[in-house]
Amino acid sequence: MDWKGREQSQNVEDRRGSSGGGGGGRTPGILGIIVVLIGAYYGVDLSGLVGTPSMGTGSTQTSQLKPQEEAELNELARVVLADTEKAWGSYFKQIGRTYTPTTLVLYNGGTSTACGMGQSAMGPFYCPGDQKVYLDLDFYRDMQTKLNSASDAAFAYVIAHEVGHHVQNLLGTLPQVHRMQQQVGKKEANALSVKLELQADCYAGIWGHYAVNNNIFKPEDIPKAMLAAESVGDDRLQKDGQGYVVPDSFTHGSSEQRMAWLKRGLDSGDINQCNTFGN
Repeated sequence: MDWKGREQSQNVEDRRGSSGGGGGGRTPGILGIIVVLIGAYYGVDLSGLVGTPSMGTGSTQTSQLKPQEEAELNELARVVLADTEKAWGSYFKQIGRTYTPTTLVLYNGGTSTACGMGQSAMGPFYCPGDQKVYLDLDFYRDMQTKLNSASDAAFAYVIAHEVGHHVQNLLGTLPQVHRMQQQVGKKEANALSVKLELQADCYAGIWGHYAVNNNIFKPEDIPKAMLAAESVGDDRLQKDGQGYVVPDSFTHGSSEQRMAWLKRGLDSGDINQCNTFGN
């Protein structure tokens, strides 16, 4: 990725180094990310339901990144956020609306959110209650050690995916799906969640399309972003975490689905190609 020296977003709230009201262990396991993220997206604190054996190195509030590495990830996150603002600002202008950017909150360990307590175990997440994306930069280390998919392009995809949830919130998709989930059983609610997540992947692809056209993404970056999407597929996470796969419990989609929808957004750059609810 050609991101160094580019414009950075000012919509960043840096809480690193503060207690933020949070604490607790670093990571309860990859499957914990799936469980807790659903609560974070919909304003329900599900952190107490995470019971997966720890795959981390223990409890810590300090960054495991080297100072230079953390500084570079900080800059990368701000550059990616700025470019999502440009990409989505252009789309909202086309439909006669003004894009209201999300705020990226950088934190260590844990922090308070309008959706309950945010913890690093959740991975990056979006809270619709305060319209903020929460990111512990140490997630990059998790991508290296647990997901085997760490790269600038992969990290950018993760951020763009969370911004995709913000776009869903602004367009009314997120609250609509939430209401629907309250009226159906668990299996159906999970299926709706999968559609929501796959659409966010497609929206991340739309940012990727913009990034390619603006010479930020290079040809060699596309496979790296795809690898990141593959690494967070429910089937892969479940197989790695518990040794078997339970499709009815999927909340984010399979690796194949996640890659397919990311590619659709990348190839088309067209939000009309991201209707996961009609497929």
